Amino acid sequence: MAIKAGSKKEKTRERILRAAARAIRKHGYDGLGVADVMKEAGLTHGGFYAHFASRDALLAQAAEQAGAESTENLSRAIARAKPGEELMAVVDSYLSDAHVEAPEQGMGCALAAAGSEVPRQQQEVRRAVKRRIKDMIGLVERQFPDWGKQAAHDKAMAVVASMVGALMVARAVDDPQLSREIRKAARELIRSAIG
Repeated sequence: MAIKAGSKKEKTRERILRAAARAIRKHGYDGLGVADVMKEAGLTHGGFYAHFASRDALLAQAAEQAGAESTENLSRAIARAKPGEELMAVVDSYLSDAHVEAPEQGMGCALAAAGSEVPRQQQEVRRAVKRRIKDMIGLVERQFPDWGKQAAHDKAMAVVASMVGALMVARAVDDPQLSREIRKAARELIRSAIG
């Protein structure tokens, strides 16, 4: 049964998904508790099954939500960029201090926050994450002049992998200066690789 667009049930489901996306970015997939998500969404635990068949169904949809929020943030960075500087605007936004310091916020990338947990998740969750990774690669690829060609796709995959890896390592260190140096080195490597 489809949910009517704009209905109370759809709005409630969206609140749950936003709360679950924040929980993934903050606590990881394994740390996401249904009761906590429902409480953060302002709902009771008992209402969960009116919206989702299982915790795994919630995780898959929350992975989609988190990925969509991250893509929206990167798209805003592109829209604000000067012509010809769109790709580095994506990189700078992704590797920003704000993104390091607040992974649970809407700009936060669930892949950098909890990507190491994905291989242990159910196939439904893994498929959702794969779709979002492909979306992110596509967003980056479209910033290259040779977009649509294999070389641009390959460069986009390398840029995404570099950004995600740099963010994970920058968050892992307990030294703000080292975190900044890691992100600066990643920016410089990406800039030199894209020409």
